Amino acid sequence: MTLQIGPWQLDSVHGGSFRSDGGAMFGVVPRVLWTRHVEPDEKNRIPSRCHCLLARDGKHTVLVDTGYGPKCSPRLKELFALEEGNPLLESLKRLGVPPEEITHVVLTHLHFDHAGGGTLRDEGGELRLAFPRARYVVQRLEWEVATSRAPELAGAYPQENLQPLEEQGVLELLDGPAEYLPGLWLLPTGGHTQGHQVVLFRSGEQGALYPADICPSSLHLATMWCMAFDTEVVQTRRVKRHWLRQAAQHRWWVIWDHDPQQAAARVVADSKREFVVSESREVV
Repeated sequence: MTLQIGPWQLDSVHGGSFRSDGGAMFGVVPRVLWTRHVEPDEKNRIPSRCHCLLARDGKHTVLVDTGYGPKCSPRLKELFALEEGNPLLESLKRLGVPPEEITHVVLTHLHFDHAGGGTLRDEGGELRLAFPRARYVVQRLEWEVATSRAPELAGAYPQENLQPLEEQGVLELLDGPAEYLPGLWLLPTGGHTQGHQVVLFRSGEQGALYPADICPSSLHLATMWCMAFDTEVVQTRRVKRHWLRQAAQHRWWVIWDHDPQQAAARVVADSKREFVVSESREVV
């Protein structure tokens, strides 16, 4: 999938396929409802993908999210049916973009399937940056929560994904909404995590919204269809409705981060189902 938003060329980048528990992906939604739309496997898992986003304007080469990367444990790989190798770097290579060309890595939040691909282990087992010339950008609140080592968050934020960013001096922390680069807005939402942010590209009447995990797929358009992983589910419902309303009103593209079939879509308001897809770009 490729979109052009003013000077920004946006390309969907494959950060790895996985399977996630259907109940976890749909929270309070009864199984009898969500299985009408997606069929789980024998372990109650449904297909998902990590859609990262490559954005280029001729001056900057920005990567939004990094997938789960190649460092995951054998147990995690089995649990989520993760791909072997490094799907993110392989996808970037197919686009002709070496890791050294990435100038900024924007992280919507710091869960393993969004921040794991930002670091690697070399042949000697040492952690290193996957994108050595990039600034890594995240909301300060997200970073503080993720590195707090709070016992109730054990396992949510693998520190091996985070420590090298601070140690190498490439971390950039934001305090609230910002037009980070011309036409590229980073907008905190909370909801899925306390410091979760969405990414918006705007140029005149054109726009593309990357809502990340406040609306991870085209099956999550309804207000109540949220993930069990959300730390503030009421906030997710609130901000999701707000941003989908904006996308529908302005005819922005919505770029999904976990939809297994659609890379992006336009949505319209619907009197019965709140929002529905009116036009989509399929996964290649």
